[in-house]
Amino acid sequence: MSSSADKCPVDHASSQDQSCPVDHKSANSTWARFMSSGSPAAAPVTLSQEREISSIPKPNDEKWVYPSEQQFFAAMARKNHNPQAADMKTIIPIHNAVNERAWSEILKWEAGQGGEACGGVKLVNFKGRPNDKSPKARWNMLLGYAAPFDRHDWVVDRCGTRMRYIIDFYTGHSGGPSKENVSFYLDVRPALDSWEGVKLRLKNLWR
Repeated sequence: MSSSADKCPVDHASSQDQSCPVDHKSANSTWARFMSSGSPAAAPVTLSQEREISSIPKPNDEKWVYPSEQQFFAAMARKNHNPQAADMKTIIPIHNAVNERAWSEILKWEAGQGGEACGGVKLVNFKGRPNDKSPKARWNMLLGYAAPFDRHDWVVDRCGTRMRYIIDFYTGHSGGPSKENVSFYLDVRPALDSWEGVKLRLKNLWR
């Protein structure tokens, strides 16, 4: 959200724009379902400046910090998405939960791979690639499945070994029309750009 090192651990635009874990560029994106129609609120809403510390460790033994309601609102306004202040109390918890879920899925892959010897794996950097479909996503689309609405690449450090993970974000089954019922499905797996990534994927085939 700013040039500070304490940012949300996802980048949607480029490696220089560290923002939130969903694609705000498309008016038809899944995230847009959490936004109101744009009508003015009945009363002014005070946006919180409090920031939640994530469970995701950084290489310097600190934790990544999520944006506040005020920061999130300001970032969306800069991108001309006409955010409504009242929506922030819904968006922020979901935004943070999606990041935490992505990290928990990475930890499942990393379990038993030796990261415990140096205090656990750390999130080094990340990049949003909403316009780049992964090979797996393209294959699934050829088979008739829906396309992911977003993609991230997260790089973790495991005691000096760098691993890149691909995260495809899909819209899950909704429990109803309410925006609170929108769900997400995250397809998280190691990239096949290193022997270590290939080994992890092969191990997963037998599990």
